[in-house]
Amino acid sequence: MFKSITGKIYPNTIQVESIQNTFNHTRFVWNTYLGMLSDRYTNNNDLSMPSYNALSSLLPTLKAEHPWLKGSDSIAVQNTVKTLRETFDRFFNHTSGYPKFKSKRVYAKSYRTTIRGNSIRFNERQTYLKLPKLGWVKIHKSVRHVNNDLIKSVTVKQYPNGSYGVSILIEHENQVLDRTNQSVGIDVGVSDLAITSDGVKYPTRRLYREFESQLHYWETRMARRKLRAIRLGIPLSECKGYQKARIRVATIHQKMTNIRTDRLHKITSELIQSYDMIALEDLKVSNMMNNHHLARAIAEQSWSQLRAMLVLKGQSYGRDVILVDPRYTSQICSTCGHSDGKKPLDVRVWVCSNCGDTHDRDINAAKNILAVGLDRLAVGIPSV
Repeated sequence: MFKSITGKIYPNTIQVESIQNTFNHTRFVWNTYLGMLSDRYTNNNDLSMPSYNALSSLLPTLKAEHPWLKGSDSIAVQNTVKTLRETFDRFFNHTSGYPKFKSKRVYAKSYRTTIRGNSIRFNERQTYLKLPKLGWVKIHKSVRHVNNDLIKSVTVKQYPNGSYGVSILIEHENQVLDRTNQSVGIDVGVSDLAITSDGVKYPTRRLYREFESQLHYWETRMARRKLRAIRLGIPLSECKGYQKARIRVATIHQKMTNIRTDRLHKITSELIQSYDMIALEDLKVSNMMNNHHLARAIAEQSWSQLRAMLVLKGQSYGRDVILVDPRYTSQICSTCGHSDGKKPLDVRVWVCSNCGDTHDRDINAAKNILAVGLDRLAVGIPSV
């Protein structure tokens, strides 16, 4: 098993220049190889896709033609070719779209480098991280207790607000938790992020509403300054007023993302520690986003991220996470199994016409999800 540890880094001026050069060089290699492979297919679509080894063997020739490529991390350049080859594999397997050319106008950038010997390691106090071509880079104090022997790769990132961070991939042994002999069903929603069959509700935190005034203030200024720069013929990259507003907007969005991710980690960790089996409704979020009245509220919940965290943590800590088809779970009485039919979304409490029990719509659905999950576990259907 592997897990990723993320944190902010604080490179100095020389290190920032080196990072930017590596971004530019890896983008150049990506675009060059993608153009070459696209032309190759256009000229003869019967040719098979070259292997990674065949593509990688062309790098010395490319570096001979463009000697400035030798100034960046060679492992990062090789990983760019490997990532492109893997992207083509996913395209041929119909799991992703055709690779796209990368633009220098994109503010979010990254490159990945893998460990070779002691090329990547922390200092004794873990306040600095050594990276190829960069040397010792100061890292945020939130990253602690990382064993240098377990590090596999590091992805260096630049966020849209201009700050820098790293994602450290480390080898992670499964840590099976003690059994609790408890199971739970989870129904997700809009008014409450998650509702358990035990009656616990994790309320939604509407971050867009909390930061709405700040976003509106800076988005308005960003739009006005962009129009003014276009009218005066000033490139946006040289317009200081526009860049200031853009960075403020990106910083607010980054803060919202950090708050949301932190909250999801705390919720999923609590659930994984408390229950041996977790049954979660398997929603088709992309289809639900077609509802324009609820699309923004649904996107803000990050249901897919919640599900992904539960699945990964379940695998790491020996818990069963079972995905359940959510159809009819809100219509069936969890006490007697009678179906009272479809109900509008504004009906939050209803009384079963057969047994007379009063049900909270979401808790009842969570109980039905738990029942289906227990049945699937009993017949040996594996968890995800």
